[in-house]
Amino acid sequence: MSFETAASALVYQAAHEKELAELIKTLCRIPAPSHHEEKRAAFIKSWFEENGFANVTVDDALNVIAPVNCTEGCDLVIFMAHTDTVFPDMEPMPLYEEGGRLYCPGVGDDTANLAALMLAARWFRAEPQKEGCGFLFVANSCEEGLGNLKGCRQLMQDYAGRIKEVISFDGGLGGICNKAVGSARYRVTVRTEGGHSFGAFGNRNAIRYLASMIDTLYSIKPPQEDGSKTTYNVGTVEGGTSVNTIAQEASMLYEYRSDSRSCMEKMRLAFEAIISAYRNMGIEVEVTLLGERPCMGDVDEAAQHALETRLANAIRAEVKCEPYFYSGSTDCNIPFSLGIPAVCTGVYHGKGAHTREEYIELASLEEGMRMMLAFFTSYLH
Repeated sequence: MSFETAASALVYQAAHEKELAELIKTLCRIPAPSHHEEKRAAFIKSWFEENGFANVTVDDALNVIAPVNCTEGCDLVIFMAHTDTVFPDMEPMPLYEEGGRLYCPGVGDDTANLAALMLAARWFRAEPQKEGCGFLFVANSCEEGLGNLKGCRQLMQDYAGRIKEVISFDGGLGGICNKAVGSARYRVTVRTEGGHSFGAFGNRNAIRYLASMIDTLYSIKPPQEDGSKTTYNVGTVEGGTSVNTIAQEASMLYEYRSDSRSCMEKMRLAFEAIISAYRNMGIEVEVTLLGERPCMGDVDEAAQHALETRLANAIRAEVKCEPYFYSGSTDCNIPFSLGIPAVCTGVYHGKGAHTREEYIELASLEEGMRMMLAFFTSYLH
């Protein structure tokens, strides 16, 4: 990297601070629940095209892909930030600025990172990239919840065999996710004969058996090995008809997570054993797998370390702090599971992710944008 390139990045960041804040606000006003990112994807595609990018596409998964320096069959580096929010709203959500903070559901996760990536891509495209490698700037879909990483899965499939490394911008400033937390998510439905609460008293109640099943699931001691972490959770429960009806049906959403592949397998076996036990009681139990995120695959340690080091150096240089490393469930789960080096980081400070009180500290975007540009210079001459 030349002195001129570094200076160019600093000048660009300073000149576009207001534009970054306005772009975040614009994106926040475009609803984008998982599986319904069409409007936000259309805006982003138009923005890239208006800013000089050629061959911008939206794939079947609603990923917006802006290629830079790509030639037929070349190796690829993917820079990505997800377009979807965890909220189901199809109308614009409340957005306001107060005390140096920008408030809006989804403003940090992942709208701020997405807007920063778009502006950084515009700067990067005008700089001299290293030869022999292409770059894909991607606004990807379906990272949240039951989106099940659909967008990233599509990318890994469409560009299989060509992806050198993946960098996802999703999270707060100063952290680096370098290990995948796998998960499995289920809907479990219990059915019984039910009946009138007085006339059919004594018939089996689906709610009672579901409650018993939940209690049994919570008796599992999470497996642990080599510093790993394993968790489980029942997130929703629903069922029944009325106060004077013995419930015929009740269901729950259940998940377990771990950053250890073997611990994930132990949790699967324990879950299946409990389901079998209730079926053996003559209870009808339906299990539907809603989503599955894989753990780490066989990633080349040297290549992974080199990627982490370049990102950590950018954080140290521009944020003036020591980066912290953590395990997480992100778009990086998919490349990690395929043995592709990957990292996930962010460009803002804020709080309240996945709540309607979410906010970002606008002042933090200065350091975050400088960090992103400094990291990008490692891919330039």
